[in-house]
Amino acid sequence: MKEKISFYNLYYQWWKNIDKTIFSMILLLFILGLFFSLVSTSLIASDKLDTNSYSFFFKHLIFISLGLMIIFVLSFINSFNLLKLSLIFFFIILIALVLVPFFGVEVKGSKRWIDIFYLPRFQPIELLKPFFIVLLASVLTYEKNTNVYLKYLFSFIITLIISGLLFVQPDIGQTLLILFTWSVLIFTSGISVWFLFIFSGIALFFLLYLVMFVPKFNYIQSRIFSFFDRQSGTHNFQSDKAIESITSGGFFGKGIGEGTLKNNVPEAHTDYIISVISEEFGVLAIVLIIIFFLIFIYTVFKKILIIQNEKYKLILVGCSSLILMQAVIHIGVNIRLFPTTGMTLPFLSYGGSSIVSISILSGIILNLTKRKIK
Repeated sequence: MKEKISFYNLYYQWWKNIDKTIFSMILLLFILGLFFSLVSTSLIASDKLDTNSYSFFFKHLIFISLGLMIIFVLSFINSFNLLKLSLIFFFIILIALVLVPFFGVEVKGSKRWIDIFYLPRFQPIELLKPFFIVLLASVLTYEKNTNVYLKYLFSFIITLIISGLLFVQPDIGQTLLILFTWSVLIFTSGISVWFLFIFSGIALFFLLYLVMFVPKFNYIQSRIFSFFDRQSGTHNFQSDKAIESITSGGFFGKGIGEGTLKNNVPEAHTDYIISVISEEFGVLAIVLIIIFFLIFIYTVFKKILIIQNEKYKLILVGCSSLILMQAVIHIGVNIRLFPTTGMTLPFLSYGGSSIVSISILSGIILNLTKRKIK
């Protein structure tokens, strides 16, 4: 009886202190992802893999259930312990990222996934990103070192190491996301805008050199050229089909299960989920999803304004900016504003690594925005 009362009290304290709006938006976006997985993608995807009906939906349900458990645990524990565990997990997952070129699973010419013992296949960079933000914020707010430029240098070295490991895979999309996260954090910490512009110019020049002159990145060059020249290459097929499906769906969509994009484009339930939703439920559904994301981000930033701890501020800015930028890139690819990147949509896209990653980010956000007991 005491155990039940104790657990109830712990749960009550957790529920009383978390931000209800942020938690509601997280839960709503997860439920929407599960719903769209059920009505729009599961049957077709299962048929293609010759598996039982709804298998993708049940896998998605398992991933989301795991994600909700992660959110509860990370938002429940003490904030100090959360940050300490995050640093430990960062170095553990960094080891997995280092092992990807040697033991990784190659898919479509890239080694981005890894199988370790009996664990399911996962993408280390997805799990690393949340803890990378915590590490950068810890470095930039380290009180014992007062030399701000030394902090920037150390944070840049960490970012460079991760970017280098991603280049080897290769994964330019995630590399740009890592560099963007670093830029946001050092800009928020108070760095000179001119220094940031100069660095961005150098980084852009370096990336262009790699894409144009290093043979390993020829596939990125062909994607960029085909993006601007719609008559060349085969990389336009997916993006053309995606924009056609959005157009054909109109404002209100064709109806549940009536879309054709999921039949014609590989990985439609991950990289092109927005187009699948738009085709069957209309542009209005996409506008509603964007509004939900904006409410989520707006609520987090409202909390940032009243938080006094500088480290917490940086972590929350990094987490929310990463989620927002990933959503912008995914939607931009689907409406042909950007070349194909293979970026998933946070909360809604199918994929175990993606869901676990966004769950970790959500758990950290809920932890650092909850009401502190004085």
